[in-house]
Amino acid sequence: AAPSSPPPPLSSSASSSSSLTTPPQPPSTWAGGGDVPGPPAPVGPAVPPSVATALTGLFTGLYGLLFLCVYLQLWLVLRYRYKRFSFQTVFLALCLLWAGLRATLFVFYFENCQAANRLGAFAFWLLYCCPVCLQFFTLCLLNLYFSQMVIRAKSKHAEEQHKNNRVLRGVLLLASLLFLAVNVSCAVLVAGGPSYLVLKRLVLLRVLVNDVLFVACAVGLAICIWQMAKLPATGIYLESKGTSVCQAVTVGTLVILLYATRACYNLVVLAKSAPGSFNYDWYNVSDQADLQELHTNSKFVLFGVVLFVWELLPTGLVVIFFRVRRPNQNLSAAGVLGVRGFASRVYFFDNPRRYDSEDDL
Repeated sequence: AAPSSPPPPLSSSASSSSSLTTPPQPPSTWAGGGDVPGPPAPVGPAVPPSVATALTGLFTGLYGLLFLCVYLQLWLVLRYRYKRFSFQTVFLALCLLWAGLRATLFVFYFENCQAANRLGAFAFWLLYCCPVCLQFFTLCLLNLYFSQMVIRAKSKHAEEQHKNNRVLRGVLLLASLLFLAVNVSCAVLVAGGPSYLVLKRLVLLRVLVNDVLFVACAVGLAICIWQMAKLPATGIYLESKGTSVCQAVTVGTLVILLYATRACYNLVVLAKSAPGSFNYDWYNVSDQADLQELHTNSKFVLFGVVLFVWELLPTGLVVIFFRVRRPNQNLSAAGVLGVRGFASRVYFFDNPRRYDSEDDL
């Protein structure tokens, strides 16, 4: 049957609930695809409008809550007079920006979901792809910090330590640049309206590169935490932070399992179906993998589970594990800063006496 004309645009006076209930449309031919059928058009709401609005509000609230928690951590850095520029503050700033972008995306769907589905190349990358890049940069930052601690504890000479650190930084920098380049390129090409077959190849390329890098960094993080638990010097540091070997290993294991299952999910979705949309035409919201049409309530709920497990949970675990502690729990107060060559600036939570001298400002 010939495709019908698209539905009329929503009026400016439409409420937020009505903006979430896009009427179903039959599939149309994808631009530039010739006789190749395009991806399915947006389907009707998988759940009642009130439930869809409530779930969207729940997602917005979760991201907003994480944003406030990270903001509080940054405030505590100033309150306890830690270094303003350190591994800890950069990590928290990345998490703050990530949570803010995700919350903004969900809030945007309350206002005008039609416009949210037809963004320009930059806006599309900023709201949909940039949060995933920030998540990967955070993982690389954690790998860099813990790996430097392990290298310093194991190195017998300063030259060996500097050489290993340079290699480590180079590898992580190349991985970050590759991740960023692939995601930016794919976002620009997708915004240009390619054919359906080209689109599917782009999504497959992006998913393969993203998931391989995510899993590799997760494995590296787990190995670093495991080695830290075995080394006496780093073990003292973990205990001074109020954590234990069991907690460190648990966090590392959960992170690697989450990202490994995320990679498997993305590949399974691409292998089983064409790029599609859920409920009101969201695209790659949680993990940059195209979802199937959500015709049933169970699939819509499944998307919420995916969103929670593969975005909020790993980031929340790491934020909790590296939350700002009181200065009296710092190693500088315990007098163990000189163990095996460690200095105060090596630790994630830096010396609270950083600003005792005006020269340090």
